[in-house]
Amino acid sequence: MEFLWKVVSALILALVEGLTEFLPVSSTGHMLLVKELLGLEASPAFLIFIQFGAILAICVIYFEQLWRVTKAVPYNENAQRFFFGLFIAFLPAAALGVLMSDFITEHLLKGGMAKFVVAFMLVAGGVAILFIERMVKIPQYYSVEDFPLSLYLKIGLLQCLALVPGVSRSGATIMGSLLMKVERSAAAEFSFFLAIPTMLGASVYSLYKYWSTLQFSDLFTLLIGFAVAFVSAYWVARRFVSFVSNNGFGVFAWYRIVIGSFMLGYFSLQYFAQQPA
Repeated sequence: MEFLWKVVSALILALVEGLTEFLPVSSTGHMLLVKELLGLEASPAFLIFIQFGAILAICVIYFEQLWRVTKAVPYNENAQRFFFGLFIAFLPAAALGVLMSDFITEHLLKGGMAKFVVAFMLVAGGVAILFIERMVKIPQYYSVEDFPLSLYLKIGLLQCLALVPGVSRSGATIMGSLLMKVERSAAAEFSFFLAIPTMLGASVYSLYKYWSTLQFSDLFTLLIGFAVAFVSAYWVARRFVSFVSNNGFGVFAWYRIVIGSFMLGYFSLQYFAQQPA
């Protein structure tokens, strides 16, 4: 029975990861909510494996484009600028993430107030998306390979906002890109590309920290989680760019506001119910 519950937990959490990681809705917030409502638990190693699955989905979807740009690096200025720009966009969050890893884990992901921080940021992020959607003007940049280096750096700095749980990495990079006059589909695509080194770096760093927790007995659930996260992330990412090109980001904003408000109400009731009479 315990093994069956582990498998069910792995399926649910991996599905949540795959469906939410690349949408501007905060996968961290959804993981927290699902864990609280269903009483699920996940080891650090499992969370790392499902992130690897999500990363692989993006690599598969954009393999042809990435391979084409990679081959052009020796002689094409745009390709060179794209890869260097991707590197400098990755650096701020990577450096800050390493420096603040322990603080974020102890103060923003644990403790009684962590869930309220996530819920509040879901609502605040939804309001921000609605505001940004209304103020964005005619785009100036339509291709991720044509960004100036300064734009790559600015988007990378804005990605640092996602170190606060509930903000959403994709939400921070996409909305930041829109503010800097990047066209919607290009903003979404660059969020995918930036996710590859960012999530890969974070996962490798976490794997190094939690290597000792890996157990052979968990291999089956780790593989299930990896596979489900890959398939669900692939399904979402294949449709996301086309969806936002035609519909914008408003639906994600209202979704965040509804989910965040529900979490604030649920956690508040839970908190007051636990207080002594």
